[in-house]
Amino acid sequence: SLQSKGECDIIDITPQVEERVAETNIKNGIATLFVAGSTAGVTTIEFESGLLSDFKGMWERSVPQNIPYDHDRRWGDGNGYSHVRASLLGASLV
Repeated sequence: SLQSKGECDIIDITPQVEERVAETNIKNGIATLFVAGSTAGVTTIEFESGLLSDFKGMWERSVPQNIPYDHDRRWGDGNGYSHVRASLLGASLV
């Protein structure tokens, strides 16, 4: 399992995925990655500082943190934007 810092933290999980796949000794097949949570997602992206900054900026322009979300009004937890971002990113990758 992994722990993020929150607030649009981007983690390169390539080494962990490669290690887990290698441990199986399977030579051909398909790996499925899944995030069990409603405020995180998984995708492919070049892990390069400029692109990571662009990606975070895209989220802030598309799904800003500082606007009211109905989720926040109901639950009072202030993470409505995280749920919306995660749903757009997706919880799995094949």
